[in-house]
Amino acid sequence: MATTGEFLRYYGVEMRGNGQRRWPDEVKALVVAETLKPGVTVNAVAARYGLRANHLSEWRRRARDGRLVLPAVEDDSFCFAPVMVSDGGGGAHVPAVAGQPVKPAAPPSASIEIAIGQVTIRLHGETRSDRIAEIVRAIGARP
Repeated sequence: MATTGEFLRYYGVEMRGNGQRRWPDEVKALVVAETLKPGVTVNAVAARYGLRANHLSEWRRRARDGRLVLPAVEDDSFCFAPVMVSDGGGGAHVPAVAGQPVKPAAPPSASIEIAIGQVTIRLHGETRSDRIAEIVRAIGARP
């Protein structure tokens, strides 16, 4: 059976002689995704990987801030998510229609918000559409 160190090296974690580790963002994202499963605690996941819980909580904070993209949820169920476009002026929301381009209603310096339950991801208004799509795919269908 592999040791924790061998296991982490296999996934690209750099193990330094003084005990420090350098975790690739892809591995951080996988570890954070584990903490989001129902019934799983940050402390349990942190212990499994030899991390401090507050260190793992910082990674979760980075994911909430959009600085760490989580992997897509491996779920075979199909789910639609409503997309609302707003001019930011407090007016009525207009749903985006699939297949039709939507012109940005706000100036490029505005922010883009993706709200999922109690979590809101804020992105700079000039964020590329492929990056936004990547984040939405990574979020996946959440209950």
